[in-house]
Amino acid sequence: MKIHRIAAPFMVALCLSCSAQSGPGLRDAPASAAPSAAASITVEDAVSAALEANPQIHVAVRRLTLAQSRTATARSLDDPMLMVRDWDTPLRQPWDLNQAQMMVSLQQTFMSRQKRNLRARIAGDDAEIAASELESLRQEVAAEVRKACADLKRNGEEMRLHERQASLLKEALAAALAQYSTGRAPQVDVLRAQMTVTRLDEHLIELEEERDAARAQLNALMGRPAGEPVEIAGEYAGAVEMPPLEELERLAMEHRPELAGLRKGIARSHDEAQATRLSTKPDFTVALGYMLMPTGSPARNAYMAELTMNLPGLNRARHAGEATQADAATAVAQADLDARTATVFLEVRQAQIEIAAAQKRTKVYRDTLLPQAEAAFKAATAAYRNNRAEFSTLVDSQNLLLDIQTALYKAASASDVGMAEMERAIGTSIPEHSSPERTSK
Repeated sequence: MKIHRIAAPFMVALCLSCSAQSGPGLRDAPASAAPSAAASITVEDAVSAALEANPQIHVAVRRLTLAQSRTATARSLDDPMLMVRDWDTPLRQPWDLNQAQMMVSLQQTFMSRQKRNLRARIAGDDAEIAASELESLRQEVAAEVRKACADLKRNGEEMRLHERQASLLKEALAAALAQYSTGRAPQVDVLRAQMTVTRLDEHLIELEEERDAARAQLNALMGRPAGEPVEIAGEYAGAVEMPPLEELERLAMEHRPELAGLRKGIARSHDEAQATRLSTKPDFTVALGYMLMPTGSPARNAYMAELTMNLPGLNRARHAGEATQADAATAVAQADLDARTATVFLEVRQAQIEIAAAQKRTKVYRDTLLPQAEAAFKAATAAYRNNRAEFSTLVDSQNLLLDIQTALYKAASASDVGMAEMERAIGTSIPEHSSPERTSK
């Protein structure tokens, strides 16, 4: 079959597209390639805004303040008791208080200093657990912000690539229609161009949905209205040489706030067990009162002093059971720590695998597949221009180039997501072992 060519303007546009599509966002195109009314912020600015305005963090801060306020009153004694007693009043004359005995007394229960110190220590444990929960939430929010920013960066790159591709294909469709109307191009070229433009319109709907979802997620994390437009400026993270797995696990043991909170929970269980055993020691109550005796008594004014104590030794079975329960709670807390540690180590390993795979894919796409796809597209363009290739071959090579560019953006974004998950897994920043290679936006 004779090979037909579309008009020269389309060929010029396709040739120009080869350099325009050769890796924007991962080579030398500026981050502000496409104008937008959305506010542009960096990833670090987004993290700072979220840590300052996130509603869940505000709740956790209030919980910590509440827990800290309880430590100030933990050593306090119980409230004193005031008693007013009237007895020996004659039933025939209940209003005649001169024949009755009246007493006003004040009593106070004294708990041992050791018990009160333990109560203060348990309250301090609660405050430290609340602080660990707050830090854990802050790290979780920061990781989610970084992941949402990576999604938005990737989406922005794909949107700009889509706009360039759509513009070129619409020019191609117009040229094909013009050539078809003069009988110099087959109808299949026109139909194929129309179908490709339609598929791009469908792809745009998906990209807009992803963008709006990522924006809503990021705005919610930053405490902003969900519909507020926002874009992420800056570069993708460079290739990072991960420390050995043992070093990452050591960092997680030292810095992961959940593990610190569980360790403090074990200490709290120990303190509660000790407090339970101290409850077998009695508490003492002292009372001092004034007595008004009936008229005619030798001494109408008198006082009363009283000392009482509880007898926990007579209820040994109950206290022994409570001590056993406290020991069991400590064992549960230790098992919880062991299980959570294993989960954290799994998260570290999964993040390490994800980062390594994403960086390998990025290198393959950027250094091998993308140059090969560009060369294939240039060859298909030259062959079509010289009537040695079908139009479908040219479109296929261009679609392949588009797919590889999109995969490159996804790989770079996956690397950023993996590093956010790694920092969340180890509870601190990844140690500086960056390679000189940078993956720029």
